[in-house]
Amino acid sequence: MVDNKQAFADYLLKEKNYSPLTARAYLDDLYAFEKFIQQEEPAAQLHEVVYGQVRGWIIYMSETEALGNRSINRKISSLKSFYKFLLKIKQVTVNPLQKHKALKTEKKVLVPFSEKEMQDVVTVNDFPAGFEGVRNRLVLELFYTTGMRRAELIGLTLNSYDAGNGTVKVLGKRNKERIVPLLPCTIALLKEYLQARSGLEEVQNPEMLILSNRGKKLNETFVYRLINCYFSVVSAKVKRSPHVLRHTFATHLLNNGADLNSVKELLGHASLASTQVYTHSSLAELKAVYKGAHPRNAQ
Repeated sequence: MVDNKQAFADYLLKEKNYSPLTARAYLDDLYAFEKFIQQEEPAAQLHEVVYGQVRGWIIYMSETEALGNRSINRKISSLKSFYKFLLKIKQVTVNPLQKHKALKTEKKVLVPFSEKEMQDVVTVNDFPAGFEGVRNRLVLELFYTTGMRRAELIGLTLNSYDAGNGTVKVLGKRNKERIVPLLPCTIALLKEYLQARSGLEEVQNPEMLILSNRGKKLNETFVYRLINCYFSVVSAKVKRSPHVLRHTFATHLLNNGADLNSVKELLGHASLASTQVYTHSSLAELKAVYKGAHPRNAQ
């Protein structure tokens, strides 16, 4: 029989246009589940699974591995996608998870950085001289002024930047492209960066826009640590990541009067439902304005 795990990975990469990192995460979940069912029955095969085995894995993850419902749901989501794929290629006739309901989770509201924290991160921190310092400031600037995802920023090429129109072409999830306008301050920093970049002694990935000190394409861990490092100086928030900066971008736009549809387009969301997550933070400010402005509140 065809290796259905590898066929599934190829499907995610080539047909669904998932990133290699996402496809790897799905496969890791499949291997973990396969290892679990084979502890009970060494000859157990993924295409012969019944829902009782899935339930057993859920209990194992909850009680033995002490995973939270949110983490368990993510792993089960990988299984659901896998068995939908097996149905599609006719390796199974019934999806063992067709009646599965996700475990209940608490809705987490991600706390964005304040406008003061965004100002402080570039004025309080000491940036290295030369290329490295300009590059680091540009990474912070691009996240905050475009709202792009970490993988999108890493994937920017020299051709992504349109200096004539002052825009950047972002390649989002499932290879969906969007054009994002750049602020004058971002354009000025980009020009400064490109000049510093031209002075690098060695460039191994010349097509990429933002490079490491050694002229290589950035990696996700480096970008996460960069953001966490600079914001740890100016913010006491527990979560300090590129995703918080994306959240901050959306929240600050909404707080300052941007409409939801425009923010949706800038973020590259497929539907308004995804963008509405960011209205939770705006709601706090809206409540404060409402309480301060309504005559009844003074009574």
